[in-house]
Amino acid sequence: MDLSAKIKGIKYKPFLCRELEVFDSKSLEKALSSCASFILKISKENRVAISWWVSAKRTRSYPYARVYDTLGFSGKKITIIPVVKDEGKEGDRDFLQWDTVSLMSLLGVYVIVAYYSGAERSKRYRHKITNQRFDIDYIKTQIKNILSYQSDALHWNLVHIDKVGQIGRKALESYTKISKRLKVEMHSRRTAEKRIVELLKGKDEFMKLSRMLAEKAQKRERLTIQPKEHLTGIKAIITIQNYLGGYYYFTSDEAKIKGNNVFLIEGKHSKNNSLPSLEDIKDGLLKMILFTNLEDVKIDSKKYNSVAVLKLTVENHFSESNLSDSQKEILSRLYKEAKLNGFKIRTSK
Repeated sequence: MDLSAKIKGIKYKPFLCRELEVFDSKSLEKALSSCASFILKISKENRVAISWWVSAKRTRSYPYARVYDTLGFSGKKITIIPVVKDEGKEGDRDFLQWDTVSLMSLLGVYVIVAYYSGAERSKRYRHKITNQRFDIDYIKTQIKNILSYQSDALHWNLVHIDKVGQIGRKALESYTKISKRLKVEMHSRRTAEKRIVELLKGKDEFMKLSRMLAEKAQKRERLTIQPKEHLTGIKAIITIQNYLGGYYYFTSDEAKIKGNNVFLIEGKHSKNNSLPSLEDIKDGLLKMILFTNLEDVKIDSKKYNSVAVLKLTVENHFSESNLSDSQKEILSRLYKEAKLNGFKIRTSK
């Protein structure tokens, strides 16, 4: 199912953000090593909420949950994403995708595209590195730039992406040094350089390359129903146009048409617990933020009312009586969030 829609702005109030620890600007390195999301106090008047991604890939370490936790902050929200993360020849290598930056832009989150400058050798694998650390001075400079930047996150992200090729080159140089120092073989530099060359052509080429890869992944995702998802409908591709005419592509786990309504369903499943994890739920809520702000939703030129649904399933029969007190509290706050923001919660086997 292919849908088109528009987003003019985001209106949403989160209820499940955890309380963020406050660090002063001198303690940025400590904050990044100990917290997935935090408040950075620059001065008495200036504070920013910061989250960071372990990898550029959204399926690792729940980066959406990290970003979600900053959305209750009223000031500027920043997320730090590595342009590439290479774990060594025996590990994974992920590159930043334009779609990630697009989503952050829609959410009003400023992106700092960063690179790792330090790491340790894995004790378990000969050609793998671990405990990677960002270039702190670079990140401090970018935070300072964002604080003085007068335009919104979308404009910052578009301008910042123009520099992604240079950042990618710094990342590769950094990994070469790490490889020599730790005597660990990394993934092929040549294939990485090809990707970086594409990025050096600027955001238009970056968007084109990322779009092509994202659309391929999106088509694969649409054809593949993960067994853990416990879904019954068909997948949908949603093309969203923003107020500047930019296009974003997202998938819905499940879509169903009933009369003039199209239900866009994001599924989260738990195999071993009586409720999906809080991180999984927050991951799903980022899609709810998008889906609840859609306007002018069409399928084959016909207009529909879109209804956003977060579907929580468990391996055995879902029962509130099986939930712990903390899980009941999560569910209670989740229902409040759903009611206020206009989406539905479904719980079932």
